[in-house]
Amino acid sequence: MIRGIVFYSPGFLYLLALLPLMIFLYVIRYNKSSAALRVSSAEAFNNSGKTFRHILRHVLFGMRVAATGLLIIVLARPQATNSYQDVSTEGIDIILTLDISGSMLARDFKPDRLEASKNVATEFISGRPYDRIGLVVFSGESFTQCPLTTDHAVLINLMKEIKSGMIEDGTAIGEGLATAVNRIKDAGGKSKVIILLTDGVNNRGMIAPLTAAEIAKTFGVRVYTIGVGTRGVAPYPVQTPFGVQFQNMPVEIDEDVLKTIADMTGGKYFRATDNEKLVQIYAEIDKMEKSKIDVRQYRIREEKYFLPALLASVLFLAEILIRNTVMRSLT
Repeated sequence: MIRGIVFYSPGFLYLLALLPLMIFLYVIRYNKSSAALRVSSAEAFNNSGKTFRHILRHVLFGMRVAATGLLIIVLARPQATNSYQDVSTEGIDIILTLDISGSMLARDFKPDRLEASKNVATEFISGRPYDRIGLVVFSGESFTQCPLTTDHAVLINLMKEIKSGMIEDGTAIGEGLATAVNRIKDAGGKSKVIILLTDGVNNRGMIAPLTAAEIAKTFGVRVYTIGVGTRGVAPYPVQTPFGVQFQNMPVEIDEDVLKTIADMTGGKYFRATDNEKLVQIYAEIDKMEKSKIDVRQYRIREEKYFLPALLASVLFLAEILIRNTVMRSLT
């Protein structure tokens, strides 16, 4: 089997053994057909080299051998195979819940917290092609940016469109978590996961974070929480009469609440203090929430006999044409 090519009737390929026999018989016949005229001296023929038509005679035979070989390949029916995978999974449904408040523009991450979080989340999405993933964003309020989907290209495009200031500013952690739970609670997956990322303290919304956590626990939703921000102070964007300027301000993350949310729902709390740590956190979550995949392979075959059949026909026709024109006087 040639790489990427299989033969529907490979038994015909044994006929290729006839090609060396054809060549052997041709050589014997050619030698016997040499002129047997006896002359007293061959000096007169010493300078008479073989003409173009003598060489062409052998070329014609080569064309016939090649055409015969191609016809044998056609009989064997070459086919290109494309392997596909019919994948069934346990079905992990994941909602990414992302804080887009103004403080996410702090520059303790590169280029800032929000863009770093989007980039790492995008890599996470790309590494889980068989899971349904959705996206919820929140600041002073929350909304669903993308419902659960396996169309990750659309999800990633919607992720790229996220900007701070899309909605009223603030940090409504409870609202964001409640919206995510509402989106995932009726999903059909055997495992339901929310990844909640924030850099602040809940200060807006009608739903307390722990109340939302109780709701998540009721529906069997596991919540991983991530606190984003360096320890100490970080450069925050501040609007001044001279435009936006960055001022070092204390980093305040309600780690106790985030830890409690994770503990209540069977998840885990993480603290990301820089880009590298954030990447490591998503990698750890990725390992803990792996889908169990059963793969059944099948193949689609495409017939590939047309080209060898065309070449064989061209060679046969070319031989007949040349033999009845240029070589007519020699046959």
